[in-house]
Amino acid sequence: MFKMMLISVLTERMFKHLRKWFVTRFFGRSRRRARLVSKDGRCNIEFGNVEAQSRLIFFVDIWTTVLDLKWRYKMTIFITAFLGSWFFFGLLWYVVAYVHKDLPEFHPPANHTPCVEHINGLTSAFLFSLETQVTIGYGFRCVTEQCGTAIFLLIFQSILGVIINSFMCGAILAKISRPKKRAKTITFSKNAVISKRGGKLCLLIRVANLRKSLLIGSHIYGKLLRTTITPEGETIILDQININFVVDAGNENLFFISPLTIYHVIDHTSPFFHMAAETLPQQDFELVVFLDGTVEATSATCQVRTSYVPEEVLWGYRFAPIVSKTKEGKYRVDFHNFSKTVEVETPHCAMCLYNEKDARAKMKRGYDNPNFVLSEVNETDDTKM
Repeated sequence: MFKMMLISVLTERMFKHLRKWFVTRFFGRSRRRARLVSKDGRCNIEFGNVEAQSRLIFFVDIWTTVLDLKWRYKMTIFITAFLGSWFFFGLLWYVVAYVHKDLPEFHPPANHTPCVEHINGLTSAFLFSLETQVTIGYGFRCVTEQCGTAIFLLIFQSILGVIINSFMCGAILAKISRPKKRAKTITFSKNAVISKRGGKLCLLIRVANLRKSLLIGSHIYGKLLRTTITPEGETIILDQININFVVDAGNENLFFISPLTIYHVIDHTSPFFHMAAETLPQQDFELVVFLDGTVEATSATCQVRTSYVPEEVLWGYRFAPIVSKTKEGKYRVDFHNFSKTVEVETPHCAMCLYNEKDARAKMKRGYDNPNFVLSEVNETDDTKM
């Protein structure tokens, strides 16, 4: 009897775990909140039904279009541009030799002066085109002064080759040196926390600079994205609300040499004021945090982005200490505790904190009771006999 009960309990637990795994595995992804900005700053948005005329605008601004391309497409364009121009001008050189009857199949006489020396076919014409455009100049094939068409084609290919080299090399150099790569060395904490700071309820985020070079003129701010309904009944998706983040010294010109803990004070003007510890996971919002600054090495501006959904905001926690001082007098930053949080005593909601403060303030003051009525009592002299 005991064995049967044990088997039934184990079987029930096994099916419970299997059901939980099945729901998490196949339906967990569908329950994830859609976010506009990923944790690494990429925007999750696509444009649909764009007119063909609008797509041509990308070719007008060809420089930005090339810079925004991925490396595989950029290298494809790079190789295609050079090989295509070499082959195209190789065909033109072949046509010049064909028209001038310089090819061996025409059996030119001994005193015949060709436009280009030693072009015997399409392959030699391609090699001459390559040598001309990249200015190798092996000295075996050369243009003669007897053919004006060849001289004009030589000048045209040289000028066009310089333009192609300048554009493609400049695009690759600009792609490598983009400040977007510098933004990869700025990291945010995995979670945001809500706890008391300076007697106020605050939302805190930790940010760190992984390089010793500074970001000059850094400025940090946030946007709260959520769906709102206007009094007219219009539904606005991704409605933006400003979220002010500060450190103890302000939110501009940050001395960003060590990790900073930025915070947003949850007061009466904050959109988090009417949220509580229990209702926070059921909220539908996305907190996007921006950090703008100028790269010290290149003087280029960059922007770092990240986002937090309600599941990534921990109520009643604070960040673990990360900066310490060694015996040698140096400051050491332990990134092992960068996103580590510690549970602390925190008010249930912002309204609870302010009501508690009001109650304490009222206890220190006296108040008149409007229902209290003073009645006069006539004194009698009971000592008379």
